[in-house]
Amino acid sequence: MPRKARQKHEAAIYHIISRSFSEVLLFREDQDKEYYLMLLKRYAGKYHSSVYAYCLMDNHVHIHLDPKGYDISKFMHSLNTAYVRYYNIKYERHGHLFQGRFQSRILNSERYNLAVSAYIHNNPKDIAEYKGREEDYPYSSFGIYLNKRKDRYNLIDRSFIMGLLHANRDNFRRKYYELVKQQDQNNDIDDYSEHTTAESENEYISGRSVILRNISPGEVISYVSRRLGDSANINIAWKSKRKFINYRAFCAYVLRVLGGLSYREICRNIKSITIASCSQLCDKGYELINDTESIYSEVFHELIGYAA
Repeated sequence: MPRKARQKHEAAIYHIISRSFSEVLLFREDQDKEYYLMLLKRYAGKYHSSVYAYCLMDNHVHIHLDPKGYDISKFMHSLNTAYVRYYNIKYERHGHLFQGRFQSRILNSERYNLAVSAYIHNNPKDIAEYKGREEDYPYSSFGIYLNKRKDRYNLIDRSFIMGLLHANRDNFRRKYYELVKQQDQNNDIDDYSEHTTAESENEYISGRSVILRNISPGEVISYVSRRLGDSANINIAWKSKRKFINYRAFCAYVLRVLGGLSYREICRNIKSITIASCSQLCDKGYELINDTESIYSEVFHELIGYAA
């Protein structure tokens, strides 16, 4: 029987759950959880997405994720594949680690987003030593929300939930703590789902930005060649000299992040590269835009505006 198609929407926010096989721990030690958080930070930054909450348990993870228009399947494939690679090398094993594909729910109302945020932060209550003081669990973002722990990876965006609670910095911790404790009395978070049309889903959030990820390869290459020089056009599309590698890396990254292309599709538009080297090329492109004073960072943000 074919699998049920995953529900997606270009403006959606998601509750993500990933589980390991029942007989295998997803995280064998704290270092594994630290590595997973580093990866989550990397891919949230690389794909210009936001993480609103997380909780890492020994055999599963919860993430309150706003991909801001990026394809959720591609995001989670990158994250989980990178973690499995790390895990299998470290523990000298091979094969699958996650129990099938990840679960995802579209959070289609303000109440649903608040309920899921609280639900995620209540998860540590199943650990005896943290029951009643879930905010002290070090691998949940609850302590970060309450300013009890530093956000070491600069991963969490609290402004979204703060806006939904109509809170300011002075009363946010109290209001959020009360929300989490109240939600602990009602674990059926699906009660907060609302029936909405595809066109209206997630339009309830004022001021939230979603990046359209549908720029065509031709538009990307044409725009980049105009901004970076006419000679870039030829050297993006065909095998180039070393001095043009940055052009190609930048285009590959933009096609991945703003065009939504797979590595295979990128290879069809940027000749003479393999799928394996395409991944490395995209990584280099990401490094280029992280230099906020570079022309690549400037052009990338112009393209974000172009896609809007």
